[in-house]
Amino acid sequence: MAKGAAMATENPERPAAAFPPRHGRLRRPHAVVTVLKAAGIAVAVAVVAAGGIGAFELNDLGQRVADNGIDISNGADAATATPLPVPRIGAIEGGFNFLLVGTDNDAAQGDAYGVRDATLNDVNILLHVSADHTSGVVVSLPRDLIVPHPECVDPDTGEEFYAMSGRPLNEAWSRGGLGCVVATVSELTGQTIPYAGTVSFNGVIAMTDAIGGVPVCVEEAIDDPDAALVLPAGTSTISGATALGFLRSRHGVGDGSDLSRISSQQTYMSSLMRTMKSADTLGDLSKLYGLARAAASNVKLSSNLTSLDSIVAMAYALKDIDLDHLVFVQYPGGTGDADYPGKVVPYTDLADELFAAIAADQPFSLDGDSLGRGTVLDPNATPTPVAPTPTPTPTEDPEVIAAAAPAAAAPAAAPAQVISGLKGMTATTQTCAAAYSG
Repeated sequence: MAKGAAMATENPERPAAAFPPRHGRLRRPHAVVTVLKAAGIAVAVAVVAAGGIGAFELNDLGQRVADNGIDISNGADAATATPLPVPRIGAIEGGFNFLLVGTDNDAAQGDAYGVRDATLNDVNILLHVSADHTSGVVVSLPRDLIVPHPECVDPDTGEEFYAMSGRPLNEAWSRGGLGCVVATVSELTGQTIPYAGTVSFNGVIAMTDAIGGVPVCVEEAIDDPDAALVLPAGTSTISGATALGFLRSRHGVGDGSDLSRISSQQTYMSSLMRTMKSADTLGDLSKLYGLARAAASNVKLSSNLTSLDSIVAMAYALKDIDLDHLVFVQYPGGTGDADYPGKVVPYTDLADELFAAIAADQPFSLDGDSLGRGTVLDPNATPTPVAPTPTPTPTEDPEVIAAAAPAAAAPAAAPAQVISGLKGMTATTQTCAAAYSG
């Protein structure tokens, strides 16, 4: 709402930045690298050498990424705002937070998915990567979550909006676009969010096609006309419009709620990470280039990420995360509050515990009853393969025997904190979308 149209509330004081990314050390540049850097595409040097991709094509791609940049400062004075570091080739150093927003009723979407009055931030996913890049947390925030909204400024029109309380999260986009969504989630979670991006329905189709398909399991066959989704029971590899339908489906999984849909989205995301990990997608520059090419026209990033080397630097930070330590969770909340019928009301104590762990970079685990409404364990899950221990060759050489002797056992690591009551899974948990029971 514009100023004067909603009750103003005081904004809580923002916490100081916790994990500012730092620049990585660059290798000594080759002459060709220097030329390409001038074009803003240093990260693609290895791709050019390996795949014969033309510098003109890479320059065009880099320019399209830059042209799609979005200001997420939410009206902050550029002269006094703390500048955000731009990562370079190689993994970002240190931890970081990134907010991905999926929009409904994007300007290019048309009426293919129904006619809507306004663009909504339909999907809101906060990614936190630890400072040592060995663990991560992916928090899905329900679109109907009742939250306070801070003051926002529309970067295109300059229109200002008062702060307000007790409104659904998905109203943030209409109050100032991506910058307002970032500000709203930052205020809610207490996390500094320097990086963000947005993808439309059409972008989801293009990106899933670029990945090459993701295996997903459904407990029972799905026929959801609202999401244009038909899937047989069991596991199918989905991409394109089918993947979009799976991610959108509410009347095909669980109890038909947005919380069930989040659970099935986590089934997809965990399978996506396993698929990309097994194919070494995040460590293969040529594969990353393919994803970047799809993203250039379909994903819009915050202005401090609008270069190819920045995108790949972030991807490199993800490639070494142990999937056992990549946790997908729902923002704690529940339905049934008489004051907010049909909406999700936060469980503030549990949310405080979650975000205190994230702010402290403290890995945590979930209890044994953590699966959400929309998922069940996959009864046909295959165990994660374990590499066999090599059998040593017999020898009488005392030096060889000494060298082969097992090292002293390292002190046992402290067990990860268990946060009881959170709904979610790790990236290694193999699940199926639960049968519809709504």
